[in-house]
Formats: sequence, structure tokens, C-alpha cells
Amino acid sequence: MNAVIYARYSSDNQREESIEGQLRECKEYADKNGINLIGTYIDRAFSAKTDSRPQFQQMIHDSATHTFEAVLVWKLDRFSRNRYDSAHYKRILKNNRVHVVSVTEPISNTPEGIMLESLLEGMAEYYSADLAEKVSRGHKENALKAKFNGGPVPLGYRIDSEQHYQLDPATAPVVQEAFRRYADGESIKAIWTDFNGRGIRTSLGRPFTKGSFQTMLKNRRYLGEYRYKDTVIPDAIPAIIDPELFEQVQCRCERNKKAPAHTKTQVNFMLTTKAFCGKCGAMVSGESGKSHTGTVHYYYKCGNHKRNGRAACDLQAVRKEPLELFVVKAAVQKVLQPKVMDRLCDLLLAYQKQENTRLPLLQKQLQEVKKKIGNLIAAIEQGILTPSTKQRMDELEQQRQTLETSILQEQIEKPPITREQILFWFDHFRHGDPKDPAFQQQVIDCFVNAVYLFDDKIVLVFNYKEGDQLVTLEEVKSSILDDNASPK
Repeated sequence: MNAVIYARYSSDNQREESIEGQLRECKEYADKNGINLIGTYIDRAFSAKTDSRPQFQQMIHDSATHTFEAVLVWKLDRFSRNRYDSAHYKRILKNNRVHVVSVTEPISNTPEGIMLESLLEGMAEYYSADLAEKVSRGHKENALKAKFNGGPVPLGYRIDSEQHYQLDPATAPVVQEAFRRYADGESIKAIWTDFNGRGIRTSLGRPFTKGSFQTMLKNRRYLGEYRYKDTVIPDAIPAIIDPELFEQVQCRCERNKKAPAHTKTQVNFMLTTKAFCGKCGAMVSGESGKSHTGTVHYYYKCGNHKRNGRAACDLQAVRKEPLELFVVKAAVQKVLQPKVMDRLCDLLLAYQKQENTRLPLLQKQLQEVKKKIGNLIAAIEQGILTPSTKQRMDELEQQRQTLETSILQEQIEKPPITREQILFWFDHFRHGDPKDPAFQQQVIDCFVNAVYLFDDKIVLVFNYKEGDQLVTLEEVKSSILDDNASPK
């Protein structure tokens, strides 16, 4: 596993040694678990309550390169102290197959925090899908009118003020030349090399490549055909290439087509950073192997065994798919019971109040201002009136409006989650498909704290215990000394 370190200190009260200590412990953790460190990101004198941290943002951006699979932090509060930001950026990392690992809290994190984070992610996903549906509806209406719907404009066209396609007199001849030359037998490389040498660029202003040139030759818009998803309208936009020439080019493309190279399969090991060897405590990681029939199988294997051989640890490898399916089914069965869900709702609602300390303060201030306004009105009604009464009333009304605006902004940025929303979210898990990979990942991320693998049993630690407690291998072993049942 490749990983990077993210380290941060927030104020002048902390010194450079704070960064050195974080880096040292992260490196020790990486060495112990066979993790390959490929870089570090360090923010000095930046608070984790904001996401405006240069190196943090660079790390998030670099995660899209898929050069590392984990971010090591000394503690999770180094990553973020704002639960909403944490949920947002962990979701970005998750989409890029990157895990956040706390080296001093390697298993446990506050259960309520984990679930609230996952709930926020789910709500964000819902609102995103809802917004996408509304946007898609608008795009559909545009498509029926053959209007531009965003994205790159093909070379040879321009978009007018009413969002319709029009011929670009400067670049349309370039497209015609490309089609004619290729139909006449010239190679793609010879044509795009010539274009680049003459300073001709793609619609994005970049030099031509083999890929961009092939894309241009297959673009059916040049026939005058408008396409948007499942909407296809012939002769809806000005044509650049006649059908006969376009067909000649397609036939030649088909004859010259080569079999695509096999891309490397990216396998998602869902229990990464959560699965541990029950014999030696090392982190368990994924690997693959072929059977005698040539079929590729995927396993979870003790990291200590992988690095140092069977003499270091003889835990048997466990097949990936059956293990992940078992963990998901056990989590749904054990955690999502009515009594447990009610208790979790209480914890999440209480935790949410602790997370947002500014909103209760603003609400308290608003109550005080309203009380003062009420007292002033009562005094006026009793005939107590002074020259400064109106000025004082205006000041209080201004304070009330300012506080109400601030409360509204806070609620928009961090919308409160109701008990009904939480229960609806839990119900989604109860009726999900355990064989669906997306559902499996959600359950594991939210409810599974740790998985300890033994040769004869599996021990699961779930996220529904109060507090922030590290569950050690010794505690796990002691809890199963008199229990030979499998699994637990």
C-alpha cells in the first residue's frame, strides 16, 4: 500500500517539534504495517476548523492521480475538526479509493461521529442526485430544441447567443481537410503531425494527439446530427461533412481498428485499514492469485506474513468476497435492531448539538435581544418614554435582524438533521442488497469498526458503543478465550 502523511499544527502555541512528532509516529506506523510512504503534506499554523489549508487542498487534489491509497494522520483532528468538512473531503478521497488512517487511533473513532459523518455523506449524495435530476430535466428541454448543453464545442462549430450550433468559418475547413485526407489514404499520425506543425489546434486550444484526432473523425455532429444522451435529432445543426465522405472515413477506421489493450483491473478491498490479523495484530491487506484453471481470486492476507513469510505469522489467507459479504450481513443483523437504532438516534442528535457550538450561542443571543425588546415595549405601554427610547428600539431591532440572518446562514451551511431523517437513513440499510458493492461499502464504512481474523473465527467490532475507545488485540483475545463459537 502506498500512502502519504498529512501533518498540521494550528497556532503559535505549538512548535515545529509538533510536526516532527507527528511525522515520526506516522513513519513508525507505516514501517510496522509495511506501508510505503511516497510523500508528506504539512500545513503550519492553520486551524482544522477551516478547509482553507494549501497543503490539505493539494493532497485532496493529488488523490485523483491514484498514486497513493491512504492518508496517514497522527490523530483524526489533524485532518479536520469540522464534521461537515470531514464528511465532504473523506467522500472525495473515498471516490478516489483513498482511506484516512489515524496512527494513534488505528481502530476506534467516536461511533457517533462516524455515523453522523456517513449520514451527512448520504444526505449530500441525495441532494446531489436531486439537483442532477433537475439539471437533467432542463438539459432535456434544451436537447429537444437542439440547443447547446455544455461541454467542449467540436472543432468547426461555434455557439451563437441563442445557444444554437453555427459553422465556424475559420475551423470548419480544417475538419473537412482532415476527413478528405484520411479518406484518401493518409495515416492519422501524418495528418495530426502536419496540423500541429502548422499551428492548428483542437477546440480546446491544445495540440492534436492520436486520441483527439480519432474522436474528431467519429463525431456524428459533423453530419448535422444533434445528440444528447438518448435524444438524437438528424439534420438539426449545420453539417460540415457529407454522408458519403463520413461513411468512407468510418469504414477505414473500422479496418484499421486494433484490439484495445487490457487495462489493469482496480479491485476495491473494502476492509482495507479495518482488517487485522488476530494472531500478530498486523494490518491485513489485499492480494490476488490464479488457480490452476487461470481464474483470478482475491484474498485478505496478514501483512506480517506477506513481508516476512510463514515463520513470522501463519494466519491463512481469507477469500475477499465471502469475507466482505459476511461482515456486511453481520453488521446489518447485529446493529440495525430497533432498540439499537433508537439509542443511536439519541446519540447522533446529542452529538450534532455538540458539533455546532455557534448556532446555540446565536439562538441564545437572539432570545436575550427579543426579551429586551419585549421589556422595552412593555415600558412604552406603561407610559415610560424617554428621548432615547426610539434609538434603543432601533438598535435592538437591528441586532435582532442581524442575529436572525446569522442563524439562517448557519442553518443553511450546517442544516440540522431530524430524528425522522436519521431513522429513514437507518431503514435504508435494513432493506439494502447485501450483494451490491456500493451498499457493502456504505455498511462497512459506517458500522464496522474493526475486523480481527483468526484461523477458526472472525471477531467484529461495531460502531455503536459510547465513547472513544481503542479495542486492542489483547482485549479481543481475552474476550474469546472461553468462547469457541465462530463467528463472534
